[in-house]
Amino acid sequence: MSLTVAALLFAIPTGSASADPEPSLKELSEQVEKLHVEIETLTEQYNGQREKYKIAKKAADAAQKTLADSEADLAAKRAKAALLAQNAYITGGLSRALAFTSSTDPKKFLDQAATTYALEQQQGEQVNQLAKAMDAANRARAGAKTRMEELQKIVADLDGKRDKITKLVAKTESSLFRRAMGEAGRPGTRAVRINLPIPGNGKAAQAARWALTQQLKPYVWGAEGPSSYDCSGLVMAAFQRVGISLPHYTGDQWTAGRHIDRSELRAGDLVFFYSDLHHVGIYLGGGMMVHAPRTGDVVRIASIANRPYAGAVRIAD
Repeated sequence: MSLTVAALLFAIPTGSASADPEPSLKELSEQVEKLHVEIETLTEQYNGQREKYKIAKKAADAAQKTLADSEADLAAKRAKAALLAQNAYITGGLSRALAFTSSTDPKKFLDQAATTYALEQQQGEQVNQLAKAMDAANRARAGAKTRMEELQKIVADLDGKRDKITKLVAKTESSLFRRAMGEAGRPGTRAVRINLPIPGNGKAAQAARWALTQQLKPYVWGAEGPSSYDCSGLVMAAFQRVGISLPHYTGDQWTAGRHIDRSELRAGDLVFFYSDLHHVGIYLGGGMMVHAPRTGDVVRIASIANRPYAGAVRIAD
């Protein structure tokens, strides 16, 4: 009897009644695709904050200069007011009794009185100017403090997004996901350099032609060349090459030109994807674009039909 009980005890698993099943290859592939979308979304948010930081930094620098100028002006007015106060004290000011009748030299007395009065008038004006300068300095100091606080918040947000992206990238590059994607195969074909003829001599066509020369360079989040790019970084670099300045952020690139219908697309137009516009490419014609797809991939040509199309923008002819 005891042997039977022992046998039954050893037959019962010591852990949970049923272990969680291993994720299938399909589930792992779906997980890694979601991670890539999250990385790219965060990357464009990060790029947007970097653009905001540039603007805030300029404003903060201007506020600091205004503060320095205001404080220098205040110091100068204080010195001048102090000097006038000393002069007024030395001459006696109008507070002393001016006994005109007892003066042996009325002309000299009137000259001195006029000088004293003028000094006091001047001193009064300097006091007013000093009060205004103090008010301006206080406002400049408050403005500079606000700008610096704004900068600190942006920097903290940038650091937070940078850390999160880094962790997500590390996860997608883990041995588990690498094996899963290796077995499943990446969407599309292996990237190869393709030379396409781009019609037109306008700046948009020139930008598209230059973007094609960047094929096979790796996607790196936040990068804008020359050795690696993210999606909006490639667009920015291509148009910068033809003398057009664009921000490194899909949200701002979306508002940088004229919105056009899909039927109007031509080489050099920007094509955007997803409802939050977190991906952008440069249209080439024939339903194809050149873009920097995602972490672990390279700049390549792809169909615009492979992603949820959001709209298009014409930056230049």
